[in-house]
Amino acid sequence: MKFRTEIEVAAWSHPIDYNHNIVSLGSCFADNIARILARYKFRITASPTGILFNPASIAEAMEAMLRREAVSHDELIEYEGRYLHHDFHSSLSGATAEEAVATMTRARECGGNALRSADLLIVTLGTAWVYCLASNGAVVANCHKQPASKFRRELLSVGEIVEALRRILCAAGCRVVFTLSPVRHAGEGLEDNSLSKALLRVAISEVCKESEAASYFPAYEIVMDDLRDYRFYADDLVHPSPAAIEYIAEKFFKAATTPLTQQRMQSVERVVRAAEHRPANPRSEEFRKFCQRELEAIAKLPEIDFSEEKSYFEKMLQINL
Repeated sequence: MKFRTEIEVAAWSHPIDYNHNIVSLGSCFADNIARILARYKFRITASPTGILFNPASIAEAMEAMLRREAVSHDELIEYEGRYLHHDFHSSLSGATAEEAVATMTRARECGGNALRSADLLIVTLGTAWVYCLASNGAVVANCHKQPASKFRRELLSVGEIVEALRRILCAAGCRVVFTLSPVRHAGEGLEDNSLSKALLRVAISEVCKESEAASYFPAYEIVMDDLRDYRFYADDLVHPSPAAIEYIAEKFFKAATTPLTQQRMQSVERVVRAAEHRPANPRSEEFRKFCQRELEAIAKLPEIDFSEEKSYFEKMLQINL
């Protein structure tokens, strides 16, 4: 008997490998996938300006990065002792205006550099609901918990989402894989969340029909239609659990990489796990040989950036002298 509706994802016609530069933008789910890519030592730049939920803000962020647009002091807002910006996540705020401007300008510069050299862009859309400044109607990426009276809540139409996705494709200049975040935006209300996800999914489909550079990875459907059980959710019952994220990543890598790259990923994982190992006796002969073996393994994978792990094993050998 069959007890699951498992989703099989077709292999990519242009798989990724360790020579590709990848950028990941969008909701917190984009950061989850980027973290796993980084663990396997792919060249990944994730969310330079912080988490972004709606397609209009993602498009605007990309264009500002590529314009090398510096942040000015008059764009900042001071709230609860921090200097923030409506286009940046609060993690890029500053205790002073000067600190905030420097941090945010540097983030845009880093993002622009990454986008200009990118071979693949992964964009995860979280919601079609946007918040606009009541003063001028501009869409903001983050409200920063300011009073609701400062904003107006609106739902993007399919046409508006399609236009934002076209801007993203134009700015990217490379292959773009769109994903729909499986995170339920419960704060919007579950009915509004369902409507939002439906609009985003339709818009993604339209853009993928228009452009060969655009494709879709079914992260949303894997959670909703394959896993389909609250044991695959975190305690808040809206975010996927670590096990669910790992499962989605397995599906992603099976489709996005070749068997050769998957073999290298296994070799990378062994080195990373070895570097996480903490010996009972770092001065033992057994551990000295262990470190030497790992350095030899690193030398066999020159295309992989193991600088952190190599430094650790060399340091341990010095301790072992």
